[in-house]
Amino acid sequence: MKLFVQIPCLNEEKTLGLVLESIPKKISGIDQIEILVIDDGSSDQTIQIAKDHGVRHFVKHQRNMGLARSFHDGVNYALKHGADIVVNTDGDNQYPQAMIGELVKPIIDQRAEIVIGDRQTAEISHFSGFKKIMQRFGSWVVNQAAQTDLPDAASGFRAYSRYSLYRINIITEFSYCMETIIQAGNKRLKIVSIPISTNPKTRESRLFNSIWQHMFKSGSAIVRSYIMFHSKKVFGGLAIIFLILGGIPFIRYGLFAIQGEGSGHLQSLVFGSTMLVGSLLSISLLIIADMLQTNRTLLEDQLERIKDLQYKDQK
Repeated sequence: MKLFVQIPCLNEEKTLGLVLESIPKKISGIDQIEILVIDDGSSDQTIQIAKDHGVRHFVKHQRNMGLARSFHDGVNYALKHGADIVVNTDGDNQYPQAMIGELVKPIIDQRAEIVIGDRQTAEISHFSGFKKIMQRFGSWVVNQAAQTDLPDAASGFRAYSRYSLYRINIITEFSYCMETIIQAGNKRLKIVSIPISTNPKTRESRLFNSIWQHMFKSGSAIVRSYIMFHSKKVFGGLAIIFLILGGIPFIRYGLFAIQGEGSGHLQSLVFGSTMLVGSLLSISLLIIADMLQTNRTLLEDQLERIKDLQYKDQK
């Protein structure tokens, strides 16, 4: 069984050496461990540091493409080179690479397709109280959308089986973390988490400029993924709400009309008609979304088969 440990990097010359040195050389159940560095437009000595530590596999972006694209390109490279399991860690030495063996064990034992390292964010000293609350809330939202029960949905320390990577397709340009969980959960892939400890903070995040930007972009990705898999709930719910809001003014107008006072309450008809139009539009969107979901399911099935044909000779 071949394991690829992929490390997305953007100017990580100061910490990459620590990451590479702490990656296990042997893991029970793994025959071969390969390290892949994804250089996302670095302008420092990141590549040279990796080469000095014996890294032979590289994906290089000429300019910064973002974490989601780096993950996508790294996974394609790893699968092309015969990966049975892909572990994603960070180049800033945030995660405990020594625990990669524990991270991949549920996949080796065929107990899971995806394993996520739970950073136990409530115990991280450099996280503010507000950030800890937002992390818990974000994980709760993702769990509702994915029908999972994961304590740390934002953790980037993860292991993916080959099969799970066939079934997951990265769409967002921000971060793959939330999207892959929602996709995997709705595709009934088994996901488990294991508790991990994190290393001391080495730098600020380069993924976002502020917690508010992170919340906005993560929220957008979650909403997009939720609508993609639960369009019936979203548009069906809106249709019912608009129908109720439209029906009440009509009933109100009818009661006044019976009393001969209908002419003074035409605004109820206007408001009710607007709400009913909203309900009809929601129903139309529901029908369109349902058709798109059917088409997406067929396309994803084709993509899975294409991936199998593309990478099966690399096993």
